[in-house]
Amino acid sequence: MKPYYQDDAVTIYHADCREILPQLEPVDAVLTDPPYGINWIPRINNRAAMIGDDEEFNPAFLMGAGKQHLFWGANYFANKLPNSEAWFIWLKQPPTFDDCRKTYAPCEMAWSDFGGKPRIKHHCWDGNFRAGDQGGRFLHPAQKPLEIMKWVIGAADGEIILDPFMGSGTTLRAAKDLGRKAIGIEIEEKYCEIAAKRMSQEVLQF
Repeated sequence: MKPYYQDDAVTIYHADCREILPQLEPVDAVLTDPPYGINWIPRINNRAAMIGDDEEFNPAFLMGAGKQHLFWGANYFANKLPNSEAWFIWLKQPPTFDDCRKTYAPCEMAWSDFGGKPRIKHHCWDGNFRAGDQGGRFLHPAQKPLEIMKWVIGAADGEIILDPFMGSGTTLRAAKDLGRKAIGIEIEEKYCEIAAKRMSQEVLQF
C-alpha cells in the first residue's frame, strides 16, 4: 500500500488499521490511544463522535503487531488484556485542584507490558491550563501532549514505533524528536494531512 506520507523517520498510511496491519512487518512497540468503546462525544467545538467508539474495543488484534504494547484508556477494556503492574498514570489537573469536578477525568491511564512498577507523571492539560510547548493548538479531540508521548516512548525498547490509531500524529512527532522511527495509521484523511504537516516541519513543538 502506498504511504500517504513518508520521510526518513516516519511513514503514514491513510487506512483502517485492521486492514493494513497484516501487510506490515512486525515493529518493536505499539503505542496508541484507540477508541475506548464508550461512545464518547467530544465537546470541543461540537465535534462528532469518534469513529469506532460506538462498539466495544478489543485490543487482541494488536498484540501480535509488536514486541511491546501500550494502550491509553485501557481501564475501559482491561478485562481483555493480561494482568500487568506496568500502568502509566498521567495526572492532568493543576496540583492545586482538589478533584471536585465531575466533567473531566483528573488523570488518564495506559496499560503496558513494559514490565516494572506503575509510573506516574504530572503534566497539566486541563481546559485552558496546559503546560508544555503546544502553544494552545488543539488538533484532535483526543490529542495527547507531546511531552506525555515522549515519556512513554522513552520507556519502550527498540527502534520502530507503531501507532495504529494515529490521530493528529503526536506519537509520530514524539518518536521522530527522540530519534526513533515510527509508522502511523489513521482512518480519517483530515488527520493524515495534519500529521503529515507536523512531520514535514523539522522544528515543531505542537
